[in-house]
Amino acid sequence: MSIRAKTHVVKVDEIEREWFVVDAAGQTLGRLASNVAKILKGKHKAVYSPHLAVGDYVVIVNAEKISVTGRKLDQKMYHRHTGYPGGLRSITLRDQLVRHPTHAVKAAIKGMLPKNRLGRKMLRKLKVYAGAEHPHQGQQPTVLEF
Repeated sequence: MSIRAKTHVVKVDEIEREWFVVDAAGQTLGRLASNVAKILKGKHKAVYSPHLAVGDYVVIVNAEKISVTGRKLDQKMYHRHTGYPGGLRSITLRDQLVRHPTHAVKAAIKGMLPKNRLGRKMLRKLKVYAGAEHPHQGQQPTVLEF
């Protein structure tokens, strides 16, 4: 007679979430995004489940001070459409960091999350700020180093 171990499947009400703060100053955009995406997905936890959003909250500060390799500042383009005919608008990464520094970081992380309602739920746990200040001190976030 063999003894079978039971597999524990985490339930939604059993999920415990933490808050982390990441300083993006001087960090490479893609490497930062992939590490943050892992935290948002919950892959760093033992209770990771691909069909649930078990990830933690991440606060990114100093988004305007990220770095990129090569000539991406001038060659990487962000596109959006106004909804009107001929309404395709494009902007370089350099201009995007000047106008909306948080959009570049958020877009990089969004691209590494699932493209469904679970990914949208994970993205809601991401808070990005251009400067060093953030309003989430009450949650007592832990500082993350990558």
